[in-house]
Amino acid sequence: MATAAPARPGLLDRLASTSHAWVAAASVVLVVLMIVPVPPWVLDLLLSTNITLALVILLVTLYTENALAFSVFPTLLLIVTLFRLSLNITGTRSILLHGYAGQVIEAFGNVVVGGNYAVGIVIFAILIIIQFVVITNGAGRVAEVAARFTLDAMPGKQLAVDADLNAGLITEAEARQRRRDIQRSADFYGAMDGASKFVRGDAIAAVIIVFVNIIGGFVIGVLQQGMSIVEALQRFTLLTIGEGIVTQIPALLISTATGIIVTRAASEGSFGNDLSRQLVQEPRALLIASVLLVLFGFFGLPPLYMFPLAAVVFALYLRQRNAQRAAALKAGPKGIGGQPGAAGIGGSSQTAIKPAESVVPLLSYDPMELEIGFGLIPLVDVSQGGDLLERITMIRRHAARELGIVVPPIRVRDNLQLKPSTYVVKIYGLEVARAEVMVSRLLAMNPGTATNGIDGIPTTEPAFGLPALWIAEGARGDAEMAGYTVIDPTSVIATHLTEIIKTHAPDLLGRQETSALLDNVKQHYPVVVEELIPNLLTVGEVQRVLQNLLRERIPIRNLLLILENLADGARASKEVDYLTERVRAAMARHICAEYAENGLLSVITVDPRLETLLGEAVRRGEDAYALLDPGTVAKIYASLTARVQEAQQGGLQPIVLTSPGTRLALKRLTERAAPSLVVLSYSEIASGLRVESIGQISTTEEAREPVGASA
Repeated sequence: MATAAPARPGLLDRLASTSHAWVAAASVVLVVLMIVPVPPWVLDLLLSTNITLALVILLVTLYTENALAFSVFPTLLLIVTLFRLSLNITGTRSILLHGYAGQVIEAFGNVVVGGNYAVGIVIFAILIIIQFVVITNGAGRVAEVAARFTLDAMPGKQLAVDADLNAGLITEAEARQRRRDIQRSADFYGAMDGASKFVRGDAIAAVIIVFVNIIGGFVIGVLQQGMSIVEALQRFTLLTIGEGIVTQIPALLISTATGIIVTRAASEGSFGNDLSRQLVQEPRALLIASVLLVLFGFFGLPPLYMFPLAAVVFALYLRQRNAQRAAALKAGPKGIGGQPGAAGIGGSSQTAIKPAESVVPLLSYDPMELEIGFGLIPLVDVSQGGDLLERITMIRRHAARELGIVVPPIRVRDNLQLKPSTYVVKIYGLEVARAEVMVSRLLAMNPGTATNGIDGIPTTEPAFGLPALWIAEGARGDAEMAGYTVIDPTSVIATHLTEIIKTHAPDLLGRQETSALLDNVKQHYPVVVEELIPNLLTVGEVQRVLQNLLRERIPIRNLLLILENLADGARASKEVDYLTERVRAAMARHICAEYAENGLLSVITVDPRLETLLGEAVRRGEDAYALLDPGTVAKIYASLTARVQEAQQGGLQPIVLTSPGTRLALKRLTERAAPSLVVLSYSEIASGLRVESIGQISTTEEAREPVGASA
């Protein structure tokens, strides 16, 4: 079967495909028209094109719902103004050289003003007054104010976009598009502010050109062509006024289009739709207007016109009133108390009550929020150089890479009830941290290597509770030379948020988030997930194991390894603590890589007698909690405190190493006093790793000295 040949593009399609070339050529022709004479018929065609173009532009602005949909308007305004001025010059040349400038100008001179140059001068003057005094001035002022307010509102709009992005209401692509629209809107109104000056200048130039043409035509007609004074005035003035009117009518249309497009900021549809909907939206206004028209007809104005107009307005009133009643009936009658059909006062009328507002959205919390005082807004305002929102995005990516969890979007909002320099971090609506930063200063911390003191405002670094100073921005160099670590306020908040996420990672990992992680693994390893869930464990049980790992800051990024070991261990027991310890043993290399340096792991060991005591206490208790008397616990705390201080003084991270059977019990025993203490078991030590003991925890006094043994 023969295949139909593709349809050849039409002439208009071919022209549209090369529009860039035609526009460039037309722009050059505009300049040529000012220099090269053209025949009268060409001038007629160009003048007709000018009128057509002005009408099209005006109608497009009426139907445009958004000013940005016609963003080319400022440049187009400059081009058509240049086109109109070139036509003025071409028409002036033809009038002064030949006393004739084509049929269009002749028609406007004879038909529009009745062949009377005095009437033509008056009409032209009125057109200039309307355009220059009313439309041009008004449009220019509106464009100026719109540009100013658009630029002033840019930071707030960008902040709202970033807040929606952080809250997860929009995607990154939508956020980029909104930022581009905000920038385009500012550029558009700024360009319109400048382009409106061209319209104003064009009106002034039209007046000057008309006066020059009249004087020049009078001189040429009398001195060169031998015309009488009256004949010269009649001929050249009429042609000049015709040429002025034929170019000013398109100019008036373009000026009107300029005013329309800069005043349509709050529109929701085309001008015609908005007008037909909003002009008749108040029935009482229509009723009063119809009554006044009837009164005008009785007291002097022609009843032949007033009464029909009153009838039309009254008909609009009836239509709008009936439409509102139909809408009210469709919504359903409501009586007192908001119950449908309940009788109102008197038993005959029904009182419309506003439908009850749904309060369900008020029950939800944002998983994580950052509330800032108004003094910290520059840190999140991109226009003022703030990059906190970008830092938050990087923090979420860092959490995904390091911890293996997807941190929900962090909503950033300002809170006028906070002190200007205060910020608050909330998780599910509950405050978990509060601190203050100084926007105009830098935070200097002494890492222990500072040689000299510096001037500053004493404070405490919020993430780790270290003593610090707020110093002036100009003192950064001196502070760094003195050995201080200097960071900016944005980095202070970002570091604090990172530590909060690490600390509260178990709270941020719910069943829904766990299910999403499992789905991600299932895409590549479906057998592992299908074997484990729901045959061996539920999503909730997997979630609790992952939370236990995160609680001790063990990353869960290698989720495949975790799930495989859960599948093996769940056949023996589904007890969460048992499964957690089994997974920890399987992740020995991951755990030791976090704490070992150069293949060496420095640890604090536990006295075997204390391990035996803990093991017996666990067997008497439940859920791996050791049941010890307060005196023994106090001795353990005292010994642990001494060993931890010794490790810290030696520049080492305190790590306690004990037997697998007592690891969890010892961790739970010490987590209230030292929540960040790392407790490992022998089964979590990777093979090939050297282990060095730097002390021992015991309930006896002699165990305070470091053992110094190496394994």
